Amino acid sequence: MASSPSSPRRGSEGEEEANLTPLQKHVAFFDRNNDGVIYPSETYQGCRAIGCGVVLSAVSAVFINGFLSVKTNPGKSPFPHFPIYVKNIQKGKHGSDSGVYDSEGRFVASKFEEIFQKHAKTNPEALSSKELKEMLKANREPNDRKGRFAAWTEWRMLYNLCKDKEGFLRKDTVRAVYDGSLFLKLEKERQSSVKKA
Repeated sequence: MASSPSSPRRGSEGEEEANLTPLQKHVAFFDRNNDGVIYPSETYQGCRAIGCGVVLSAVSAVFINGFLSVKTNPGKSPFPHFPIYVKNIQKGKHGSDSGVYDSEGRFVASKFEEIFQKHAKTNPEALSSKELKEMLKANREPNDRKGRFAAWTEWRMLYNLCKDKEGFLRKDTVRAVYDGSLFLKLEKERQSSVKKA
């Protein structure tokens, strides 16, 4: 799918992208037709584009859209299509997270650095699987099952897709997920590997 010149998503240099918060940029990758609304089919397509399997992509689309549609919908009923509205994505923030996005969807550099200062003990520039588990445990909020599950799912998916040969999730990779640029990179890598096959 080609992006229109005024498209706010996926690396566009347009004025609209400049107005997006980092959290909006993060999710705009999944807005595959650039209309500001992400439907389950687009979530599925985006997950497949970054290398998730068919089952994981389908399950992710159901859970992500089911959870975020109600929260981001501007007063309309989210049923039956479960749309996620990119402009309202900050309303979908869940608890038990790292706090790297603030309540408006802006990137908080000090919270990002805190992840590695507190939890990256083996390598200051990366997280091991064990350190990732410790971070998730430290971020847990009492009686927040949905938030804990969402945080665990997001971080485990990121770790499984992006860990290096030594089993580390690198700091620059984590930083790239927060502004959405990682998704573009993964999609390009997947496309080039498909062409070579």
